[in-house]
Amino acid sequence: MNAYRMKPLAFPWPPLIYGAALAVAFLLQAYFPLAVSETDSLIATVAGSALILTAIVLDVWAMRTLLDCHTTILPNRCSTHLVTSGPYRLTRNPIYLGYTLATAGIGLVMLNPWCLVTAIVASGLTSIFAIKREELHLLSRFGIDFERYCNGTTRWI
Repeated sequence: MNAYRMKPLAFPWPPLIYGAALAVAFLLQAYFPLAVSETDSLIATVAGSALILTAIVLDVWAMRTLLDCHTTILPNRCSTHLVTSGPYRLTRNPIYLGYTLATAGIGLVMLNPWCLVTAIVASGLTSIFAIKREELHLLSRFGIDFERYCNGTTRWI
């Protein structure tokens, strides 16, 4: 198949990766609990809620930007336009960054430190299984424009 027409992913892995990360974090906390001081639970709840709210705003902003640019939101569909506006000015992967922030935020709210660990693991797996393929797809579709975008915008933050 022509690389220009190739889909970035055969299956939309990132939501599954982050869902699995949360499930694993709660299983690990159930079977191998990490002690957490409940005296600072209010601070953790506020910080976690702020991370979750930031994640939601970032994801909605990114999805709205993609829709406004008439390209797909789904990571297993071909991109029709290179989007460099909105949150894509700040990071090349705002939706995945939002997933990572939400996972960490849920961990803080639920006092589950394993969520912080699995958020890091999930971001690494997303880089390996999704972002690398998506970047190859965008490079084959948009060439030098995508290279320039990559030079001026970080992958995560």
